[in-house]
Amino acid sequence: MKSYDIEPLVVSAETENITDLLEARVAKTPDLALFSVEQAEGRWVDVSAKDFHSKVVALAKGLVAAGIQPGQAVAIMSRTRFEWTLIDFAIWYAGAVSVPIYESSAPSQMEWILSDSDSVAVFLETDEHVERFEQIKAGAPLVRKVWTIESDAIEQLIKVGRDVTDDVIAAKRKSSKLRDLATIIYTSGTTGKPKGCELTHRGFVELSKNATLELPQVVAEGASTLLFLPLAHVFARFIEVLCVHGGVKVGHQPDSKNVGPAMASFHPTFLLAVPRVFEKVYNSAEQKAEAAGKGKIFRTAAHSAIGYSKALDTAAGPSLAQKLRHRLFDVLVYKKLRAAMGGQVKYAVSGGAPLGARLGHFYRAIGLIVLEGYGLTETTAPAMIGRPDSLKIGKVGRVLPGTGIKIAEDGEIWLRGNNILRGYWRNPEATAAAMDGEWFKTGDIGELDEDGFLSITGRKKELLVTAGGKNVAPAPLEDPLRADPLVGQAVVIGDKRPFIAALISLDAEMLPIWLANNGADKNMSLAQAAKSPIVLAEIQKAIDRVNRHFSRAESIRKFVVIDQELTEESGHLTPSLKIKREAVLRDFAPAIAEIYGSAPDTSEIV
Repeated sequence: MKSYDIEPLVVSAETENITDLLEARVAKTPDLALFSVEQAEGRWVDVSAKDFHSKVVALAKGLVAAGIQPGQAVAIMSRTRFEWTLIDFAIWYAGAVSVPIYESSAPSQMEWILSDSDSVAVFLETDEHVERFEQIKAGAPLVRKVWTIESDAIEQLIKVGRDVTDDVIAAKRKSSKLRDLATIIYTSGTTGKPKGCELTHRGFVELSKNATLELPQVVAEGASTLLFLPLAHVFARFIEVLCVHGGVKVGHQPDSKNVGPAMASFHPTFLLAVPRVFEKVYNSAEQKAEAAGKGKIFRTAAHSAIGYSKALDTAAGPSLAQKLRHRLFDVLVYKKLRAAMGGQVKYAVSGGAPLGARLGHFYRAIGLIVLEGYGLTETTAPAMIGRPDSLKIGKVGRVLPGTGIKIAEDGEIWLRGNNILRGYWRNPEATAAAMDGEWFKTGDIGELDEDGFLSITGRKKELLVTAGGKNVAPAPLEDPLRADPLVGQAVVIGDKRPFIAALISLDAEMLPIWLANNGADKNMSLAQAAKSPIVLAEIQKAIDRVNRHFSRAESIRKFVVIDQELTEESGHLTPSLKIKREAVLRDFAPAIAEIYGSAPDTSEIV
């Protein structure tokens, strides 16, 4: 197994921790805006490095006055907002360990995380969160402090901590070293109880320093990003630390429906999102153009953009005709898309699933370079990422400095580096199963090319084996299907079955627009649409497009459109929008039975 490693560009002292990144930032650029808070729709108020530092220290004093000791766990359950980041840093300044909880978590999930982590206190965002906590507080007996963000808990804590001296906080914040625990992040988990990943200060500090040096075009003083990913997710947590170190201004937007207007007023220079966001931006633009009678122009512009981007990767580059078309469509289409994203976005980082070459080329051509990243909670977010000057669209970029990768004999991706988790909290069996010496076994399947670029083909545990013995990874079939404007989610099935099939859910947001654009009743319900001939025909076209890239044994032979959305609320997606396959297979067993009820003989398929 050949490994591919990049040496770190910088190595930190063992006495450092995350708080030193903020201290260094304040010393270097005290007046630089590190955050901007939306006080009213479209009106953002900047928070300088020194002001943020003052708020963090004041809140840390409140935590110390409330009895929080170094090494103790303090949980945070909230939507993405400025206060989340403020609390996170205050916990670290108090020498404590932060434990994020998704704000969508059920009471039972809250109970597990609070009890398993030995949290002694918790920040909750709303009274509704408090109500959920009240249901399970008996199961979390160590939690002795409950603070509610929207009930002025931060201001009250700051008042309580006024008598705590700066020297006390200085000693508390220095009590944590590089090797010490910074946070316990529980995996969202597609199966079983979530496992607590022990992430150290080293992972955040070393990744932040090395990523800043490796990506100077993206992470630079004066750059900005709008953070709308859940801060309970490791990716967003890493970004908040990275931006403090790099001097990047961060805005927070918790409501996905307001991301568009927020981008227009905040003007970010780079974005962070999962592929589904980029798919929906594209699909929404296409359907709006269709509704305005400009669908043909948009599709021609999109086709031209993809061709132009592909030509950039050739020795000859784009032809004169391609350049002229690109200039024309930039005026007609591309600049409008950039304006909708604030007008200043140059880069985006995509993670969580493969983006796909089509969208990668499209966005690059319109002026937004999407850098695909790869990582897990266990790797403190990104272990690999594309570089603006070193891209292979459709593949994940090379490992970050200080990180190594290799592909095991069975195709599993293994990673190593300072960013790897210390272990799973109180779960030595899981730790032993996931580690081979310094190597972390990701559970993902992939291929590594000669330049160290990674192609991800799926999850090891999700691999389907048909009755005919054909191994099929669902992700390469599912990901391109979700690019269709009508498709909300696609779940490929076929393990121990005679052929591969798919369960399809419709995108409820896009459905009425698509129906209207195609001369159908836009008020059609999901149940009606699931049986509509025009909808079924469109889904069949999408499946046919995907099937062209696979053998008959690997392709989707049948599908059923289900009459409900697959969401986190329905219990079928994790907070990071990954499919909970066991839940889907259980809840839609009748639909699966329908698919295979008239199955052809295996011999006809393989």
